[in-house]
Amino acid sequence: MSTPSQLSTNADLRILQRNMAAALMQPLTRHDGLQSRTQVDFITPNDRLSGFQRLEIYARQYWFRLLDCLYDDYPALRVLLGEMRFHKLCRDYLAAHPSTSWTLRNLGSQLSAFITEPKARDVARVEWAQTLAFDEPQKKTLHIDDLLGADPSALRLGLQPCVIALRIDHAVDHFITAMKKTDADVRSGASQAMSQAPTRAAIIKAPRLKKEVLHLVIHRHENTLYFKRLTREAFLMLTALRDGLTLADAVELALAEADPTTDWPVQIRDWFAEWSQLGWFCKPSPQP
Repeated sequence: MSTPSQLSTNADLRILQRNMAAALMQPLTRHDGLQSRTQVDFITPNDRLSGFQRLEIYARQYWFRLLDCLYDDYPALRVLLGEMRFHKLCRDYLAAHPSTSWTLRNLGSQLSAFITEPKARDVARVEWAQTLAFDEPQKKTLHIDDLLGADPSALRLGLQPCVIALRIDHAVDHFITAMKKTDADVRSGASQAMSQAPTRAAIIKAPRLKKEVLHLVIHRHENTLYFKRLTREAFLMLTALRDGLTLADAVELALAEADPTTDWPVQIRDWFAEWSQLGWFCKPSPQP
Protein backbone atom coordinates (compact mmCIF):
# COMPACT_ATOMS: atom_id res chain seq x y z
CA MET A 1 0.00 0.00 0.00
CA SER A 2 1.29 3.46 -0.87
CA THR A 3 2.44 5.85 1.81
CA PRO A 4 1.49 9.56 1.42
CA SER A 5 4.92 10.35 -0.02
CA GLN A 6 4.33 7.81 -2.78
CA LEU A 7 1.01 9.26 -3.97
CA SER A 8 1.24 10.29 -7.60
CA THR A 9 -2.30 10.15 -8.99
CA ASN A 10 -5.86 10.91 -7.92
CA ALA A 11 -6.51 7.17 -7.93
CA ASP A 12 -3.74 6.72 -5.35
CA LEU A 13 -5.32 9.41 -3.20
CA ARG A 14 -8.76 7.78 -3.42
CA ILE A 15 -7.31 4.45 -2.29
CA LEU A 16 -5.61 6.14 0.66
CA GLN A 17 -8.82 7.93 1.63
CA ARG A 18 -10.84 4.72 1.50
CA ASN A 19 -8.31 2.81 3.56
CA MET A 20 -8.15 5.60 6.11
CA ALA A 21 -11.96 5.77 6.34
CA ALA A 22 -12.25 2.00 6.69
CA ALA A 23 -9.71 2.00 9.51
CA LEU A 24 -11.37 4.85 11.40
CA MET A 25 -14.97 3.69 10.98
CA GLN A 26 -14.48 0.14 12.24
CA PRO A 27 -15.70 -0.23 15.85
CA LEU A 28 -13.20 0.26 18.63
CA THR A 29 -12.31 -2.58 20.97
CA ARG A 30 -14.02 -2.89 24.34
CA HIS A 31 -11.09 -0.93 25.78
CA ASP A 32 -11.55 1.92 23.26
CA GLY A 33 -8.59 0.90 21.18
CA LEU A 34 -8.00 0.33 17.50
CA GLN A 35 -8.57 -3.22 16.28
CA SER A 36 -5.22 -5.04 16.38
CA ARG A 37 -5.71 -6.47 12.87
CA THR A 38 -5.94 -2.99 11.33
CA GLN A 39 -3.57 -2.32 8.46
CA VAL A 40 -1.57 0.81 9.23
CA ASP A 41 1.27 0.69 6.72
CA PHE A 42 -0.06 3.85 5.07
CA ILE A 43 0.66 5.81 8.27
CA THR A 44 4.31 6.59 8.96
CA PRO A 45 5.57 6.57 12.56
CA ASN A 46 7.27 9.52 14.18
CA ASP A 47 9.86 9.77 16.94
CA ARG A 48 7.21 9.25 19.65
CA LEU A 49 4.42 7.11 18.19
CA SER A 50 4.11 4.13 15.91
CA GLY A 51 1.85 4.28 12.86
CA PHE A 52 -0.70 2.19 14.77
CA GLN A 53 -0.70 4.60 17.72
CA ARG A 54 -1.07 7.62 15.46
CA LEU A 55 -4.04 6.08 13.65
CA GLU A 56 -5.59 5.04 16.96
CA ILE A 57 -5.71 8.69 18.07
CA TYR A 58 -7.79 9.57 15.01
CA ALA A 59 -10.03 6.53 15.45
CA ARG A 60 -10.77 7.47 19.04
CA GLN A 61 -11.52 11.07 18.10
CA TYR A 62 -13.93 9.89 15.40
CA TRP A 63 -15.79 7.42 17.61
CA PHE A 64 -15.89 9.59 20.72
CA ARG A 65 -17.34 12.46 18.69
CA LEU A 66 -20.11 10.23 17.35
CA LEU A 67 -20.89 8.82 20.78
CA ASP A 68 -20.88 12.34 22.19
CA CYS A 69 -23.47 13.44 19.63
CA LEU A 70 -25.80 10.60 20.57
CA TYR A 71 -25.33 11.41 24.27
CA ASP A 72 -26.41 15.00 23.60
CA ASP A 73 -29.24 14.18 21.17
CA TYR A 74 -30.89 11.43 23.26
CA PRO A 75 -30.82 12.53 26.92
CA ALA A 76 -34.23 11.04 27.72
CA LEU A 77 -33.29 7.69 26.23
CA ARG A 78 -30.07 7.77 28.24
CA VAL A 79 -32.02 8.36 31.45
CA LEU A 80 -34.51 5.60 30.62
CA LEU A 81 -31.87 2.97 29.85
CA GLY A 82 -29.16 4.02 32.27
CA GLU A 83 -25.61 4.92 31.39
CA MET A 84 -24.22 1.45 30.66
CA ARG A 85 -27.12 0.18 28.57
CA PHE A 86 -27.26 3.41 26.61
CA HIS A 87 -23.52 3.30 25.93
CA LYS A 88 -23.77 -0.28 24.65
CA LEU A 89 -26.77 0.61 22.50
CA CYS A 90 -24.88 3.49 20.90
CA ARG A 91 -21.85 1.30 20.19
CA ASP A 92 -23.98 -1.42 18.63
CA TYR A 93 -26.02 1.07 16.63
CA LEU A 94 -23.01 2.89 15.21
CA ALA A 95 -21.42 -0.42 14.24
CA ALA A 96 -24.58 -1.35 12.32
CA HIS A 97 -25.36 2.16 11.03
CA PRO A 98 -22.16 4.16 10.55
CA SER A 99 -22.46 7.83 9.73
CA THR A 100 -23.25 8.36 6.03
CA SER A 101 -24.30 12.02 6.07
CA TRP A 102 -22.31 15.22 5.82
CA THR A 103 -24.10 16.45 8.96
CA LEU A 104 -24.08 14.79 12.38
CA ARG A 105 -27.68 15.88 12.78
CA ASN A 106 -28.69 12.75 10.89
CA LEU A 107 -26.61 10.39 12.99
CA GLY A 108 -29.59 9.06 14.99
CA SER A 109 -32.05 8.88 12.10
CA GLN A 110 -32.18 5.05 12.22
CA LEU A 111 -31.88 4.64 15.98
CA SER A 112 -35.57 4.12 16.78
CA ALA A 113 -35.86 1.43 14.09
CA PHE A 114 -32.76 -0.26 15.53
CA ILE A 115 -34.25 -0.46 19.04
CA THR A 116 -36.46 -3.47 19.84
CA GLU A 117 -37.68 -2.48 23.32
CA PRO A 118 -41.06 -0.66 22.90
CA LYS A 119 -40.53 1.95 25.62
CA ALA A 120 -37.05 2.85 24.46
CA ARG A 121 -38.17 2.91 20.83
CA ASP A 122 -40.95 5.39 21.58
CA VAL A 123 -38.55 7.66 23.49
CA ALA A 124 -36.06 7.54 20.61
CA ARG A 125 -38.81 8.35 18.10
CA VAL A 126 -39.86 11.43 20.04
CA GLU A 127 -36.29 12.64 20.53
CA TRP A 128 -35.56 12.24 16.81
CA ALA A 129 -38.80 14.15 16.12
CA GLN A 130 -37.51 16.92 18.40
CA THR A 131 -34.35 17.11 16.30
CA LEU A 132 -36.40 17.41 13.11
CA ALA A 133 -38.84 19.90 14.60
CA PHE A 134 -36.00 22.13 15.72
CA ASP A 135 -33.93 21.88 12.56
CA GLU A 136 -36.31 21.54 9.62
CA PRO A 137 -37.30 24.67 7.67
CA GLN A 138 -40.56 26.53 8.00
CA LYS A 139 -42.17 27.38 4.70
CA LYS A 140 -44.48 30.31 4.01
CA THR A 141 -47.47 29.84 6.25
CA LEU A 142 -51.01 29.39 4.97
CA HIS A 143 -53.57 31.08 7.21
CA ILE A 144 -57.22 30.20 7.61
CA ASP A 145 -58.27 33.23 5.57
CA ASP A 146 -56.30 31.79 2.66
CA LEU A 147 -58.67 28.81 2.61
CA LEU A 148 -61.96 30.69 2.46
CA GLY A 149 -64.09 29.69 -0.51
CA ALA A 150 -61.93 26.69 -1.43
CA ASP A 151 -63.60 23.49 -2.64
CA PRO A 152 -63.02 20.80 0.05
CA SER A 153 -63.06 18.07 -2.60
CA ALA A 154 -60.09 19.69 -4.35
CA LEU A 155 -58.28 21.49 -1.51
CA ARG A 156 -54.95 20.04 -0.44
CA LEU A 157 -52.81 21.41 2.36
CA GLY A 158 -49.18 20.82 3.23
CA LEU A 159 -47.83 20.37 6.73
CA GLN A 160 -44.76 22.33 7.76
CA PRO A 161 -41.60 20.18 7.76
CA CYS A 162 -40.98 21.24 11.36
CA VAL A 163 -44.33 19.77 12.48
CA ILE A 164 -43.93 16.06 13.27
CA ALA A 165 -46.96 13.88 14.07
CA LEU A 166 -46.44 10.54 15.85
CA ARG A 167 -48.63 7.79 17.22
CA ILE A 168 -46.84 6.24 20.19
CA ASP A 169 -47.74 3.81 22.97
CA HIS A 170 -46.17 5.58 25.95
CA ALA A 171 -46.50 9.01 27.57
CA VAL A 172 -43.08 10.19 26.40
CA ASP A 173 -44.10 13.85 26.51
CA HIS A 174 -44.78 13.67 30.25
CA PHE A 175 -41.62 11.63 30.78
CA ILE A 176 -39.46 14.28 29.11
CA THR A 177 -41.27 17.11 30.90
CA ALA A 178 -40.64 15.41 34.25
CA MET A 179 -36.98 15.03 33.32
CA LYS A 180 -36.68 18.72 32.48
CA LYS A 181 -38.01 19.66 35.88
CA THR A 182 -35.14 17.69 37.42
CA ASP A 183 -32.45 18.58 34.90
CA ALA A 184 -32.83 21.95 33.15
CA ASP A 185 -29.90 21.13 30.90
CA VAL A 186 -31.47 17.97 29.50
CA ARG A 187 -31.39 19.14 25.86
CA SER A 188 -28.09 21.02 25.91
CA GLY A 189 -24.48 20.81 26.99
CA ALA A 190 -21.03 21.26 25.51
CA SER A 191 -19.26 18.44 23.72
CA GLN A 192 -16.71 16.45 25.68
CA ALA A 193 -12.98 16.56 25.01
CA MET A 194 -11.93 14.19 22.27
CA SER A 195 -9.14 12.52 24.23
CA GLN A 196 -11.52 10.18 26.03
CA ALA A 197 -14.93 8.60 25.67
CA PRO A 198 -17.82 10.95 26.53
CA THR A 199 -18.75 10.98 30.18
CA ARG A 200 -21.51 12.63 32.15
CA ALA A 201 -22.23 13.39 35.76
CA ALA A 202 -24.50 10.88 37.44
CA ILE A 203 -27.72 10.93 35.48
CA ILE A 204 -30.97 11.76 37.12
CA LYS A 205 -33.34 9.09 38.36
CA ALA A 206 -35.69 8.11 35.57
CA PRO A 207 -39.27 9.26 36.07
CA ARG A 208 -41.99 6.72 35.44
CA LEU A 209 -42.84 6.17 31.78
CA LYS A 210 -46.48 5.20 31.62
CA LYS A 211 -48.05 3.10 28.89
CA GLU A 212 -50.59 5.30 27.11
CA VAL A 213 -51.59 5.49 23.45
CA LEU A 214 -50.86 9.04 22.28
CA HIS A 215 -51.40 11.00 19.11
CA LEU A 216 -48.63 13.52 19.57
CA VAL A 217 -47.37 16.49 17.58
CA ILE A 218 -43.87 17.83 18.15
CA HIS A 219 -43.61 21.32 16.67
CA ARG A 220 -41.59 24.50 16.72
CA HIS A 221 -43.13 27.84 17.49
CA GLU A 222 -41.02 31.01 17.75
CA ASN A 223 -37.86 28.89 18.01
CA THR A 224 -39.15 26.83 20.91
CA LEU A 225 -40.17 23.16 20.82
CA TYR A 226 -43.58 22.08 22.07
CA PHE A 227 -45.55 18.87 22.52
CA LYS A 228 -49.24 18.89 21.65
CA ARG A 229 -51.60 15.97 22.17
CA LEU A 230 -54.37 15.47 19.62
CA THR A 231 -57.50 13.38 19.64
CA ARG A 232 -57.48 10.36 17.38
CA GLU A 233 -59.78 12.08 14.89
CA ALA A 234 -57.69 15.26 14.78
CA PHE A 235 -54.53 13.20 14.30
CA LEU A 236 -56.05 11.18 11.46
CA MET A 237 -57.18 14.35 9.71
CA LEU A 238 -53.86 16.12 10.12
CA THR A 239 -51.78 13.18 8.91
CA ALA A 240 -54.17 12.56 5.99
CA LEU A 241 -53.65 16.15 4.87
CA ARG A 242 -49.91 15.73 5.34
CA ASP A 243 -50.02 12.62 3.15
CA GLY A 244 -51.74 14.45 0.28
CA LEU A 245 -55.44 13.70 0.69
CA THR A 246 -57.94 16.39 -0.11
CA LEU A 247 -59.74 18.07 2.76
CA ALA A 248 -62.96 16.18 1.99
CA ASP A 249 -61.18 12.82 1.93
CA ALA A 250 -59.26 13.65 5.09
CA VAL A 251 -62.49 14.47 6.93
CA GLU A 252 -64.10 11.26 5.71
CA LEU A 253 -61.14 9.17 6.84
CA ALA A 254 -60.90 10.88 10.24
CA LEU A 255 -64.58 10.52 11.07
CA ALA A 256 -65.17 7.01 9.70
CA GLU A 257 -65.47 5.56 13.23
CA ALA A 258 -66.13 8.77 15.17
CA ASP A 259 -68.89 9.39 17.70
CA PRO A 260 -71.90 10.56 15.63
CA THR A 261 -73.27 12.62 18.52
CA THR A 262 -70.33 15.04 18.43
CA ASP A 263 -70.79 18.33 16.58
CA TRP A 264 -67.94 17.62 14.18
CA PRO A 265 -68.28 20.71 11.95
CA VAL A 266 -67.69 22.93 14.99
CA GLN A 267 -64.88 20.71 16.22
CA ILE A 268 -63.14 20.73 12.83
CA ARG A 269 -63.50 24.49 12.59
CA ASP A 270 -61.82 24.85 15.98
CA TRP A 271 -58.97 22.53 14.97
CA PHE A 272 -58.29 24.47 11.82
CA ALA A 273 -58.38 27.79 13.62
CA GLU A 274 -55.82 26.54 16.18
CA TRP A 275 -53.54 24.81 13.66
CA SER A 276 -53.60 27.83 11.42
CA GLN A 277 -52.76 30.12 14.32
CA LEU A 278 -49.80 27.88 15.15
CA GLY A 279 -48.62 28.14 11.54
CA TRP A 280 -48.78 24.41 10.80
CA PHE A 281 -50.07 24.69 7.24
CA CYS A 282 -48.19 25.52 4.06
CA LYS A 283 -48.68 24.91 0.37
CA PRO A 284 -48.54 21.19 -0.46
CA SER A 285 -45.72 19.68 -2.43
CA PRO A 286 -46.60 19.07 -6.10
CA GLN A 287 -48.46 15.81 -6.67
CA PRO A 288 -46.41 13.17 -8.48
